[in-house]
Amino acid sequence: MSSQTSTSAHGSSSLGETSRQHLRVGWWSLLLFLTLGIVLETLSGFKVGFYLDVTNSTRRLMWTLAHTHGTLLSILNIVFALSVRQVPSWKETTRTLASRCLLGALALMPLGFFLGGVRIYGGDPGLGILLVPPGAFLLFLAVFLTARAAGPSAD
Repeated sequence: MSSQTSTSAHGSSSLGETSRQHLRVGWWSLLLFLTLGIVLETLSGFKVGFYLDVTNSTRRLMWTLAHTHGTLLSILNIVFALSVRQVPSWKETTRTLASRCLLGALALMPLGFFLGGVRIYGGDPGLGILLVPPGAFLLFLAVFLTARAAGPSAD
């Protein structure tokens, strides 16, 4: 009985840690990506050629996508933090995998778009864009695992 109690307490503790981690990461990354949005608006407002010239439309698109995906994924981390507490029966290993996938997506997707816009090659994004597909896969996996856990028979 005491081993069940300690396992339950450990699971609950881990659940709380996961929730707090995603709340913390979500809010700080939201601040970061909202700041990026303000910087982009400033570049646009001051009509900075490095950002607005027609030859830099790929850069503008990539950086806008970095801001948008970063903001969305930040909010998704906050939603994940709140969701984790609603599914206490979610197996810790699966929950941890979903958590790591979501954090990986938050790092890879916006970074890939941003780096893709740093250096443009004949209208094409730079090599940083190669980070986006693995990030998208991690996002897909995180959402799939979370949706499955929130379903009728939690994992």
